[in-house]
Amino acid sequence: MEIKLTIGEKKELKEFLSNLTVKEMLELLDVPSETVVVKKNNRIVIDEELLEDGDELEVIQVIYGG
Repeated sequence: MEIKLTIGEKKELKEFLSNLTVKEMLELLDVPSETVVVKKNNRIVIDEELLEDGDELEVIQVIYGG
């Protein structure tokens, strides 16, 4: 399946296996899931959300600290 992926300023089309969750995709990209928020088709989703062909994902880095 093909996903439109945006991470920061970088936008690209990526191919993934079907029946993949957001968490599994982040693991493939080597992005710790606890450090980001993921929007799927302009809606914030949880790690267990299944991805579908043609989805648009935005991975937003969470900045925290004191």
